[in-house]
Amino acid sequence: MAKTNINLNMTSVENREYRLGTIIGWDGKASDLIKESAYDERSAKKHGGCAGKGSGCKLCELNSPLNQETMCSNAIVQCQVGNLTDCALIDHSPIGCSGENSKFNLSMHNGLRRRGKPLQNTLNISTNLKEKDMVFGASEKLRQTILDAKERFNPKAIFIGMACATAIIGEDIDSIAEEMEPEVGVPIIPLHCEGFRSKHWSTGFDVAFHGVLRQIVERHPTKKQNDLINIVALWGSDYFSEMLAPLGLRVNYLLDTASFEEIRQASEAVATATFCDTLGGYMATALEESFGVPQIDAPQPYGIKGTDAWLRAIAKVVGKEKEAEEYIESEHKRIAPKLAELREFFKGKNGIVMTGSAYAHGLISVLSELGIGHDAALVFHHDPVYDGGGEHQDTLKELVETYGDIPHYTVSKTRAFQLPQLLKRAKTDFLLIRHPGLASVAGHLGFPTLTMGDEHIPVGYQGILRIGEMLKGVIARTKFNQVLKRNVKLPYSDWWLAQDDPFYLTHHPEALEDLPEPRNLKLKIGTESNSTSA
Repeated sequence: MAKTNINLNMTSVENREYRLGTIIGWDGKASDLIKESAYDERSAKKHGGCAGKGSGCKLCELNSPLNQETMCSNAIVQCQVGNLTDCALIDHSPIGCSGENSKFNLSMHNGLRRRGKPLQNTLNISTNLKEKDMVFGASEKLRQTILDAKERFNPKAIFIGMACATAIIGEDIDSIAEEMEPEVGVPIIPLHCEGFRSKHWSTGFDVAFHGVLRQIVERHPTKKQNDLINIVALWGSDYFSEMLAPLGLRVNYLLDTASFEEIRQASEAVATATFCDTLGGYMATALEESFGVPQIDAPQPYGIKGTDAWLRAIAKVVGKEKEAEEYIESEHKRIAPKLAELREFFKGKNGIVMTGSAYAHGLISVLSELGIGHDAALVFHHDPVYDGGGEHQDTLKELVETYGDIPHYTVSKTRAFQLPQLLKRAKTDFLLIRHPGLASVAGHLGFPTLTMGDEHIPVGYQGILRIGEMLKGVIARTKFNQVLKRNVKLPYSDWWLAQDDPFYLTHHPEALEDLPEPRNLKLKIGTESNSTSA
């Protein structure tokens, strides 16, 4: 690349909404969002070329006056660097910010089990700030906690996560990290991940990757491992190894469940790929720009066409084109009989995907391969371009051009109160959801749901068959959800359930001034609430 897009000299990361133009509210046809996103023009700007007229324009965004069951960058950092096997994370915050640590500890256990690694707990610790610390400062408490983390865990690196409270009082975690590192003898890595920093949690992925890139990944590797490929992932099962073994490649997973050494050797790999461009784009781009490790510019490995292209792009980088073609041909033949059987079963069925954006595009590709219709989808945010700006990384365009348009394509950040309207206007037999908080609401509305706990299940050729078999079981329990719908009352007023527009409160904010009893929220226009009653 002629232009460097990621500055590793700075300790902080530019938010996605500024760096990529990320939005969290939109509603319309997927093809219209593709046009508005102007990926090619934005990509040209990232590559240092002529961006064209208007390429810097911000996408029109639907701003909701209500927010619901969301996450933040601080929580994402906890589930990224907080899930390393031999590094410690200090959450420099009140104890409430560590409330999800038990969940992330479970995620780590699941990930370690799936990867065949020894089970262990996370190495996380909180400074447990009190009111007194907010008034008089908490720097000494942080210094002591760094020493405690070293004594308790003997980690190979220590991360410091900023929170809203510590950002408000101006805690200088950069200086403290630099000051304490010689005394402790391991890298101390400040992460600027305060929750109010960005309107979408995906900025937290970039913050976590930024920290390890700056202070753990080997800047000047003395060797190259030509059989090692980085796969930026979460906690999913090791399905990538069986896909890449025919090309003679070993997988180096980043970041969840990784060790200090596995992160350090990322610069020795022959290439970097990912299961989701939303997650892996920042890491892959920085490894290419600053460490010379090429990122794979290809569609994501979902569905037949996407997996074909992904494998061919990797094979071209490692000089294994012949082996790739042989594997692709054999896999096509292997899955054909079962795929034909599944397509017959799903004839006339429709499904809705509700997950993060690029991952949703992959899942819809898999549903399409199974012959399942898709006239609606919900994604939690939209990036009009990714950091690498690769020709084949426009995942929404790849989806629509390969499998057809999506008439009701909604961008909304886990706002469960919108589900009644979203599902009312769409034809669907089931939902495919990544974040389980939405699954219970969908179930109460009468729809069976497959919650993707293991995010790697749909990857590759076998992933199509895995999803198909799981969905057969989900559809079989449709009657249960219909019974549930008849016997469970939703926590929303009849007035709200009668609305047809999921963005009614955005288009008519004055409605918040006079909501019907008994759930009259009396919110001031422009404010946000975590209430589940609309």
